[in-house]
Amino acid sequence: MTNGRKVVAGLFMSLDGVVEAPESWLFPYMEEEICAAVGQMYAEADTLLLGRVTYEAFAAVWPHRSGPVADQINGIRKLVASTTMREPGWNNTTVIDGDVIAVLKDLKRTPGKNVQLPGSITLTRALLEAGLLDELRLLVDPVVLGTGQRLFPGGTPRVPLRLTRSTTFTTGVLDLTYQPA
Repeated sequence: MTNGRKVVAGLFMSLDGVVEAPESWLFPYMEEEICAAVGQMYAEADTLLLGRVTYEAFAAVWPHRSGPVADQINGIRKLVASTTMREPGWNNTTVIDGDVIAVLKDLKRTPGKNVQLPGSITLTRALLEAGLLDELRLLVDPVVLGTGQRLFPGGTPRVPLRLTRSTTFTTGVLDLTYQPA
């Protein structure tokens, strides 16, 4: 559905659909297979698209880390969708304070690697609804949280998806990739 690059959202999710604050519950399941899967997502991208909240969480951690994934994240171009942020302060970062949908439509028409959207729940929903999300990759952890923000709350418009790839890791985490049907 795209002539240029793909927009790929990647989120950690609990069995009951919670995607909020995965840093507080995913670490018991983080192991080599998952780290490799996440590293691959970043390696396939030349741009990160982040909402403000996710950007602030990333900017608080990644500039102070080193290693292959940290080097990818720190070196890659970052776009932040925010109407309140003015000076992002992290290298290779541009703030989109206007129409994110229009910017992304233009970006998708240019050659390049994937645009990776890690987390950023509201932005993921908006791009899926607008038909701009080419892949939705969910790393579903075998835990029920009971509370927290879900990716698809009640009242979410119907969006038909098809499963294009699935892998089960040794920890029981499911790596699921969906595309619009």
